[in-house]
Amino acid sequence: MRGRLLLIAGMLAPSLALAAPKTAPDKTAPDKGATPPAAAPVATACKPAEPPPASARPVKPALPEKPACLDAKGGCPGWEAYSFNDAVKAYNLQAQAFRPIAEAYVQKLNAYVKASGEYAQCEINALQN
Repeated sequence: MRGRLLLIAGMLAPSLALAAPKTAPDKTAPDKGATPPAAAPVATACKPAEPPPASARPVKPALPEKPACLDAKGGCPGWEAYSFNDAVKAYNLQAQAFRPIAEAYVQKLNAYVKASGEYAQCEINALQN
């Protein structure tokens, strides 16, 4: 991100010279027959990037609650250990299903970042022209 900001700042530096006040034209030359100044270029409309909706953000599955007897010296009774094991297996299945959804959301975020950079570049180009 810092590198991108430095790049943008470097691109804006030449435009500062363009923003300097211009000297007045020489009034000794006759104005008759002079060509009219060229029309200002039409500014291009830059389309701002739109982030993915917050409602599209996937929710990571919750870890199963670890029973207190797991840390005890004697361990857990059979039924509690089996229940925890089943909860871990269910969590693993949920996490496995969550991964492709999360990856798709990350791709949308990366596309937003790319579109934001393109928008910033478009705005810079509009300022420089």
